[in-house]
Amino acid sequence: MSGEERQFLSGNEALARGAWEAGVVVASAYPGTPSTEVLETLATFPDVKAEWSTNEKVAFEVAYGAAIGGVRALVSMKHVGLNVAADPLFTSAYAGVNAGFVIVVADDPGMHSSQNEQDSRHYARAARIPVLEPADPQEAHDFVLRAFELSEQWDLPVMIRLTTRVAHTRAPVVLGPRRSIAKRPFQKDWRKYVMIPANARRRHILLEEKIARFRETIKGSPWVDVWKKDGPVGVIASGVAARYVQEVAPHFSLLKVNLSWPVPIQVIRSFAASFQKIFVVEEGDPFIETELRAAGLPVHGKEVFPKTGELTPEIVRQGLLGTTLPHLQPMEVPGRPPALCTGCPHTGVFWALSLLKVPVTGDIGCYTLGALPPYQAMHTTIDMGASIPMAWGMEKAGERAVAVIGDSTFFHSGIPGLIDLVYNQGHGTVIILDNRTTGMTGHQGHPGTGQTPQGKGKEIDIEAVVRAIGVDHVWTVDPHDLKATKRAIQQALQTSEPSVVIARRPCALLPEGRALYRENPHRFVEVEKCVGERCFSCLRIGCPAITVREGRAWIDAVLCVGCGVCEQVCPYGAIVHA
Repeated sequence: MSGEERQFLSGNEALARGAWEAGVVVASAYPGTPSTEVLETLATFPDVKAEWSTNEKVAFEVAYGAAIGGVRALVSMKHVGLNVAADPLFTSAYAGVNAGFVIVVADDPGMHSSQNEQDSRHYARAARIPVLEPADPQEAHDFVLRAFELSEQWDLPVMIRLTTRVAHTRAPVVLGPRRSIAKRPFQKDWRKYVMIPANARRRHILLEEKIARFRETIKGSPWVDVWKKDGPVGVIASGVAARYVQEVAPHFSLLKVNLSWPVPIQVIRSFAASFQKIFVVEEGDPFIETELRAAGLPVHGKEVFPKTGELTPEIVRQGLLGTTLPHLQPMEVPGRPPALCTGCPHTGVFWALSLLKVPVTGDIGCYTLGALPPYQAMHTTIDMGASIPMAWGMEKAGERAVAVIGDSTFFHSGIPGLIDLVYNQGHGTVIILDNRTTGMTGHQGHPGTGQTPQGKGKEIDIEAVVRAIGVDHVWTVDPHDLKATKRAIQQALQTSEPSVVIARRPCALLPEGRALYRENPHRFVEVEKCVGERCFSCLRIGCPAITVREGRAWIDAVLCVGCGVCEQVCPYGAIVHA
């Protein structure tokens, strides 16, 4: 259609644009790949109040409060963030909404940047809220408008489930204008919004009745799309998997499920009646497949498609047709393990911990790479904020451990663990890696930086928070001063009370981090002084700029930022600067 405005957008950007067009006023999130760009994009619209919250539970409650207050609101997070927000999620379904409330969750099949690959659709079913599943950026844009309407029509939160490929794929997207949505007045209704048991019991019954009525309305479009072809085989698919089916088996009939829960059973049953064999193709768990089997439909799904990992067109081709394209066979490529960046402030801490040989409970962040060679100085990583309580638990078991946690993660969920340690009179040592940013997800601000997605907020002093909790033994060090860092950790380990070491230096990729190195001279190796494999102490700091040439250490001048850490660890004085 001529005159349409189109932009080339990722799924996350398209969803954010659709939310803006839907009249969203408040948006909140905690950054996490693959969901981060949703909030970052919304923050660019001046008529949206966008914030990075301290964690996903807080983000959920901020957006939900705005929806109850009468304006359309959206919260976004990655799948593990929904675990953090699960408490308000379930109760919000009981209470319902005032203005539209949309929950965007980005799952990560294949675990490109996650510690698990859970399927968030299970949460929607358990909480009794509808979940829409877009297949591409255009649908991400369109479905969020539909989700706000659905939320207000049925007085329910509505989930949109993205997966990595939909969130990050880019495609032309047809755009529209922003809708003018009047603020709804807040109606004081304690029977609806105050979840004491008497009210909650009644609201639970109303929720089940509401979902039963909703099931009766899902007869066809817009909840499914159908492409009928001749032949005995039909395919039921959702999300990006439906696009893969269209690509590799265009001769098969396809029913694309847009509403993953409640599953539109009657529409699917009618479709399935036309075929001798039905496949279900979905990314993640056999969610739709299980619903259809429970309804008595003889479908084929995860017995031919993998239960783990991310789907690809080739995997779908193999499952549906039993064939692959010879020229698309996977190639053998050399392993390239991830590494901390050149000049990363975390190197000094992990160098020290590797020498001290203490058990280290880790956390979620780019510093999790401290578990890998050459440091091997992190021995547990489970979830956001787990490092401090797990170190305390190990202490109870007779193992004095060090907890390592990043600055953003400390504000996310580290503070309650530290309070628990102090309250219960533990002796643990905590190292807070304050690199002045949320590094792993793309350098978003957090309370310790004072940077918000729309400007400058109030900076929270980590040391003041730690001392206010009751920690009396606190050291703040520059982790590139190796002697001071090692000494502070040793002193902390010698205390019989809770102790905290704050390792503060800006991430080397931040402008302020690069500025610290701008005048530093690059280091180089005086070959005649290097004893090679008899030492190689410099390799133990894990710097990508240091390698081996002709049996001696060698520093790549292009990669070297002049941080000087390698010069401090060389016992032979072979590393020098101009």
